[in-house]
Amino acid sequence: MGTPAAPDSSRPKVLVVEDDEVIGHHLHTGLQSNGYTATWSRTGVAALAEASRASYDALLLDLGLPDMDGLDVARTLRSRFRDLLIVILTARTDDIDIIAGLDAGADDYLIKPFSLTVLLARLRAHLRRQTLNAPAQQQPIHLGDLTIDPTARRCTLHDAEVALRPKEFELLSLLARHAGEAVSRETLMAEVWDVNWFGSTKTLDVTMAVLRRRLTEATETDPRVSHLPRIATLRGHGYRLEI
Repeated sequence: MGTPAAPDSSRPKVLVVEDDEVIGHHLHTGLQSNGYTATWSRTGVAALAEASRASYDALLLDLGLPDMDGLDVARTLRSRFRDLLIVILTARTDDIDIIAGLDAGADDYLIKPFSLTVLLARLRAHLRRQTLNAPAQQQPIHLGDLTIDPTARRCTLHDAEVALRPKEFELLSLLARHAGEAVSRETLMAEVWDVNWFGSTKTLDVTMAVLRRRLTEATETDPRVSHLPRIATLRGHGYRLEI
């Protein structure tokens, strides 16, 4: 009998957290047959243990788990792994539930039932953006007390680092590169998420709200900060980072 083939390290690794046997099996086999290395956990506790054991590129997370709320899983893993792609799978359709999921650290969401084709398209879009947003050497951008270093992927206020999630950093970096200019919602979605985005732009609004909150909180805790550029909302168009 031959030696089993070693896992292909070039295949993106996805952790599926889903307690429904039918959906979980469908996701696991669908991902495996489409070029991903997939691991299936059926509870929140098992998912947290698995995420600590191995490194993953993406997490597909059901909110209605039998042992703990999926939002708690999202918060825990986001605090541990800042660059992990988290996509929430939920049967909850109320805006407040979706916003809570994004605010807990998710990058995206899909409402059940959804097709495997749409899920795979979302994964490709997100993972492609992560690759494209690994920048070549770029000079830091200085705007008042705010400094954005695209190469190091660091945001600092008066030399104190502000911890931002990947999409928050990319959103702020894009606005900073066009400081003083109006940037449309369509441009932000295409550049930060993907030009072929599937679904609503609610993700943009929630990410922007969290980004503003993080900058405000950092300003309030550091009395040295006196010049923080303001992100202005341009109703019906998009946003502008005021110089």
